[in-house]
Amino acid sequence: MRILFIGNSHTYYNDMPEIFARICRRNGIDTEITMITHGGKGWDFHVKEPEVQFNIRYGGYDAVVLQHTAHPMGDLKIMEENGGQLINWIENAGARPVLYMTWAAKRDGKDGQPVMSSAYRKLAQKYDCELAPVGEAWWRFHMLSPDVEQYAEDGEHASEIGSKIAAYTIAAVILKRDAKALSSKEQTENLICEAVSDAINAEKERLF
Repeated sequence: MRILFIGNSHTYYNDMPEIFARICRRNGIDTEITMITHGGKGWDFHVKEPEVQFNIRYGGYDAVVLQHTAHPMGDLKIMEENGGQLINWIENAGARPVLYMTWAAKRDGKDGQPVMSSAYRKLAQKYDCELAPVGEAWWRFHMLSPDVEQYAEDGEHASEIGSKIAAYTIAAVILKRDAKALSSKEQTENLICEAVSDAINAEKERLF
């Protein structure tokens, strides 16, 4: 399975795609990862990069994970327009676009999540593509284990635990498996996978 990650520091922090790959390999899925990321850049930047379009068209990927700017998200019309362009390229190449919903900054707390979640949901519904609700899983894990630090020191990026939340959410969506079946069975990872499973199931229920 070949996966391309397109995003910024919220993708490359803690080498999250490699955490994702380890989860896949541990569960019997041989996985190759490519990452195109630039700190602080969104989809409006990536659509102008020749390497992005080239990789999507000729990389032979099974899925492409898309992550936009997060803190702040900026003009949501720009997000939608450029996200749509990337999604079209991905689908025309025969790959699966997967939207990587990020989490609200620590200073904004859970109350900052709905706007971010809504923007990704709107795009997923408009283009009928898959959504990895990392931001929703983030806050569900926080309720289960409030003493575990999910943020890096800056209060925006993920700690290693936060990156595991992202990796497990994306893995569960791409592999179409219940996250709880993917866990290494370590206690914290069990809680992560419980939160991820609940978040994904909640997103599915929203569609009906």
